[in-house]
Amino acid sequence: MEEQVILVDTNDQPIGLMEKMEAHEKGLLHRAFSVFVVNDKGEVLLQKRADSKYHSGGLWTNTCCSHPRDGEDIIAAGKRRLQEEMGFVVDLTYAYAFVYRAELDKGMTEHEYDHVMTGVYNGAPNPNPEEVGDWKYIAWDDLIEDMQQNPQDYTAWFRIIMQENADEIKKYL
Repeated sequence: MEEQVILVDTNDQPIGLMEKMEAHEKGLLHRAFSVFVVNDKGEVLLQKRADSKYHSGGLWTNTCCSHPRDGEDIIAAGKRRLQEEMGFVVDLTYAYAFVYRAELDKGMTEHEYDHVMTGVYNGAPNPNPEEVGDWKYIAWDDLIEDMQQNPQDYTAWFRIIMQENADEIKKYL
């Protein structure tokens, strides 16, 4: 079964469904989410996308991100995808939403109404190797410094989130 995304207007109101790859090829605005998980030390759990991903393979990003299914609650979608990608589930807190557009590799464009959620987890994940190539916990200040020195090592959306909304995210961590 092909995966579909929820096309939305600039107020996050659904306007239709489209196959995921087509939406990314056409750069159409669709609903998405980004999950940030930290441990009790305040370190952020990052994943390195599997090299085989349809775009942005081998780049570091937030704990997980994806698209809700039609009719799926955004928090439930975040928990589902956290389990599918990282092999664990935690309670998630809704933080905020924003819209971004980023040109990616392989002719893809991310144009997303992105809902950001946060959670706390102190264990080691059990990532799905088809989704995740590596993972690490990193201190907030070390993350900021590394992203400034090595922006090419991070996904476009993660760079945008951290450049435009780092202070907002930090409030929830």
